[in-house]
Amino acid sequence: MTEAKATTLADRIDRLFQVVRRPNGEQHSHEEVARACRETTGESFSAAYLWQLRTGRRDNPTKRHLEALAGFFQVPPAYFFDDEQGRIIAEELELLGALRNSAVRDLALRAVTLSEEGLGTVADIVEAIGRREALRGKGD
Repeated sequence: MTEAKATTLADRIDRLFQVVRRPNGEQHSHEEVARACRETTGESFSAAYLWQLRTGRRDNPTKRHLEALAGFFQVPPAYFFDDEQGRIIAEELELLGALRNSAVRDLALRAVTLSEEGLGTVADIVEAIGRREALRGKGD
């Protein structure tokens, strides 16, 4: 698995939009999220302001705004406030995103029944293929 990188506030907010989606697979709109945050906090929270946070043009939201975003996307508020917890949650989000790919999900479900030895073998094969594809990509 690649290392989850969500180091800035904008990165973390963008990652939530990328991974946590509507049941039909579409991303939530800025207006939809901002409206929910307004309802949660009772404070001003526009779609434009959310876009500015997501793109890094603004980077100093209130604690209540971040808590409202965390609530909307169903992640602990620590995702925004605690670097270690943020890293762990970002890794979980990466896994969630990967599992949206049906081929990855099917492989993972098949792997559930394997022994530790079998899982090790599959991991070795996936790692070898990844190295081979990385080398092939460098030669292009």
